[in-house]
Formats: sequence, C-alpha cells, structure tokens
Amino acid sequence: MNLSERIATARGMRKAHLVVKNARIFHLTTGEFELADIAIDSEGLIVGVGEGYSGDLELDATGLTAVPGFIDAHLHLESTLMTPAEFERCALRHGVTTVACDPHELANVVGTDAFDYSFACAEKLTMTMLVRLSSCVPATQLETSGAAITADDLAQWHERHPKAALAELMNVPGVLHQDDELLQKVSLFDHIDGHCPLLSGKDLNAYISVGVRNDHECSTLAEAQEKLRRGLQVLIREGSAARNLDTMLPLLTIENSPFLAFCTDDRNPLDFKELGYIDGIIAQTIAKGVSPLVAYRVASWSAARGLGLDDRGIIAPGKRADIVLLSNFEHCKVANVLVHGHPATGIGYGAGVLPNPNPFRNTVHCKEMTAEDFTMAPNPEKSIPVIGVRDGDLVTDFLELLPTDEDVLPIAVIERHGKNGNLARGYVRGFGLKKGAIASSVGHDSHNLCVIGTNPADMALAINALRESQGGFVATCDGTVTALVPLPFAGLFSDKPAETIATQLLQLRQTVHDYGCNLREPFLQMAFLPLAVIPHLKLTDLGLVDVDRFELV
Repeated sequence: MNLSERIATARGMRKAHLVVKNARIFHLTTGEFELADIAIDSEGLIVGVGEGYSGDLELDATGLTAVPGFIDAHLHLESTLMTPAEFERCALRHGVTTVACDPHELANVVGTDAFDYSFACAEKLTMTMLVRLSSCVPATQLETSGAAITADDLAQWHERHPKAALAELMNVPGVLHQDDELLQKVSLFDHIDGHCPLLSGKDLNAYISVGVRNDHECSTLAEAQEKLRRGLQVLIREGSAARNLDTMLPLLTIENSPFLAFCTDDRNPLDFKELGYIDGIIAQTIAKGVSPLVAYRVASWSAARGLGLDDRGIIAPGKRADIVLLSNFEHCKVANVLVHGHPATGIGYGAGVLPNPNPFRNTVHCKEMTAEDFTMAPNPEKSIPVIGVRDGDLVTDFLELLPTDEDVLPIAVIERHGKNGNLARGYVRGFGLKKGAIASSVGHDSHNLCVIGTNPADMALAINALRESQGGFVATCDGTVTALVPLPFAGLFSDKPAETIATQLLQLRQTVHDYGCNLREPFLQMAFLPLAVIPHLKLTDLGLVDVDRFELV
C-alpha cells in the first residue's frame, strides 16, 4: 500500500484490509477506554482508530478489550524446551507477539551454529523474535563449554546483522578488570543487555558505563531501585526458576513504569499451562493491587521502548497491528490475537518452513558412570563448603556445614562435550531428597551434566540414562528410571508438542516431590547450580566456585 492509499484509508475514503469492529480500546498513553474500530492495512499497520471504518475483512470485537501485543524483554528460547515453531504457537495463544531472544544456551553447546539457526527461524516466524548475539560463550573460564565465541566471531555476525544487540553481559568481573577480549566485544555494540546480580556502588557505575541498557537479575527491591536511579531499565523477571515479581511489586508505579519491563528468562511448557505467560504475569500483578495501566504499559509499550521498537506498544495510527483482544480485562483473559495484522488462528507456526534442528542431536559425550564415580567419604566431623539453595531464587548461599547435617546431599557436575571428561563433586542443601537421584543436561551456561542424589548407584544410573537419551531431565530410585523428559536437541529442547512436554514435566515433578523434594521447580533450580556468574557458591566441572571472589574454592 502506498502513502496515498494509506491516507485515504485512514480518512475512511477507502476500505481497509481488516477492521476490528466495536473494540473497547485501552489506551496506554492516558489510561482511558475508547469504544472504536481499528482499521488495519494489508501490510499489517494500524491506519485508523475511530468510528465508522469498513474493511474487506471485519472482526467483531463487541464485548472485548483491545490492548497492544505483549513483549517478553528477555528470553532463552531453548529454555522453554520447545522448538521455535512450537514456542510461537504457545506464545501467541497468550498474547505475546514480540520476544528478545538470547541463544547462548544453544551457542554454549554448538557455537555460532546457534546464531545461524536462530536468525533463520526469526525470519520465518510471524511473531517478532529479536535475536541477540551472545556475549559470553562460555560464561566464564571456570567451566568447560562445548564451544567458544570470540570477539572476531561477533564482529562477523554483527556485520551480517547490524541491528542485533549484544546479549546479556554476564562476565561482570571481566568488565571490571578490563579483560581485553571482552571489551573488544562490548565495543562493537550500541545496545547491550545486562546481567549484574547484586552489583552496586562504583562497580555498578563502571559496568553501566560501557553501554549496558538493562538488567533482569534484580533479586532485592533496594538493588532494583539503585539500578533504576543509575538509568538501567529493570526487567522484572517471573520465570520458572527465578520468580522476582512479588519482591518487585513496590517498583510498579506510574512514575517508574516507563523504565520497567516484564521478562521470563526461562519458562517451561508446564508453567505455560498452569500460569500462562506474560498474560499470567499481568493478571498476577493486577490481582496484587498494581494499577492496570502500569501492568499493561510495562508489558508492552515500556518493553518496546527499551528494545528500541518505536513501531509498537500502543494502539494508534502508524503502529504495527499487534493486538490482543481480552474477554476479561482485569484477569487478562486472551480471546483473540492479531500479530502484524494477521489473526493468530490462521498462522502456520512455521510448519515445514523453519530450519530442522536435527544437526543438534547427539551432543552428550561422556563415559558410562559407575557408583564408584560418585562415592564420597568426607570427614563427618569437619565442616565443608555447601551450596545453599533458595526456592525461586538463582542466588545461592555459601554455607559451611557438616556433611552429616540435615538435607546435605552430594552433587556432581560431569563434562559432557567430550573434551576432558571432568567430574567435580560437592554438596548442596535445599533439595530435601529422601531417596533416589535427579539429573539434568540443562546446566547453565555450559550445559554439562548435573546430578544430585542420596546414593551413588542411583546417581550413576541417572547420568547413564541421560547418555542414552542424549539429554533431558531424569529421576531414578532403587536402580530404576522412574521419570524421564528427553531433550534430544543439544540436550536442551524437545521435538514434542508443548502439551506432551507439560505432561512429562508434571509426572517428573510429582515423582521428585514423592522423593521428598520441597522445591517447586527442582530441575530448573538445579540447572543454575553450575552458573558461576550468580553469587555466591556454584559447582562447575572444574570444581566449587566462590563467585564473589571469582575463583575455585
């Protein structure tokens, strides 16, 4: 459509391609409602809002409230456990039309092939998937990853995709100590996403000064308030492993709303089913007393601004027609979704179009384990370093406990990329297992195998089950595999529909809860125990890491 035709359509002198009739529009600019039509052209842009529009196609929105499409401001798509096509199907169902995606989980396993795959998928999806270029592969030198991405690699990819931002800058010590390679990466980009848990004071100033725009790792209100004062956009995270919304509720005010956004970081299909997506976060926020204008603004317009997307986030002429129609405004019940002017029900979700992830099979390479590999005999009267887990929080405590203390369990991380066969052992508290073992090939960010158990035999069985399935989540007890969620693509995601994965996860969760585990999401909690960029004590394949000192214990 040329400009003359667009002007004529906006003035009502020409039929629109599609008109959403009789919608109750919620304006994020003023907080007002307006009963009006929304005229959309053939290119998926809104050309008019008001009464009396007609279209070649018309959608009756009587009784429905129209709001802009929702945005997830920071996501690792691999951590949804779904293929991109399956993720799009689920996301659109929940009104999410734009996501900012960092493929560094896949990149830590297969290198820049993750970029090829992600950009190729993004081009074919109907929703917007903004692919970030991963800054820290590996996240640190304190673990063994499957691949490494250098500054030269990023320079080549940034030349191919100049609009791509630098993904979360996780290596905070590398920034503060002016690591040459890391600063070369940083210097390539104007937009840099942040990752700086508990960083404060002058170190925070130094970190932000290199061009960091946001942070999704705030776990305390004071931390978030300081980062807001220093100009960072705070991404309030409510994922499957880390849940920070309740802590951040006082932050959600009209004054702060332009400088906030929602994100999930990691959200699995079971949470999609039980809690929703960004729609569920909106509903939860409103239910806890936050103004609907703040909740809906943070979920779309504010997020769009932070991502540099001026073409969406409000329902107005000239904006992209990403529109969610709600049957219940306060509870954010999604009735229909338009993405770039197309009803979501008519979208093919990339079927037969997206690249095949089969090249990412067969990535788990480690020896067959025996009970002897996990047999530990510490002095029962001598204190040892123990990783203390907090439910719903990625920050862990550095505890000094006796190995015989209550709920102190062995944990091991096994290098799985076929590079050195490392096996590191330690202890963890907070899982509550009374029997059996659990293991995972999802171990942020290098994704080595991680196992926690009450006895060496079940721990060995769990790791061997992951070798056979080529990745996934597994529970074992008394010499039997009792639950398994296979994740054959890079040991990170599945080829099954979301509903099937959710059913598998539900069975797995129930099994592990029957073992005595009291964590809501034990496998996602376990997945972050090797991540040596989040305080305070972690375990990688190289050993226990004191994250505060950034060195092996």
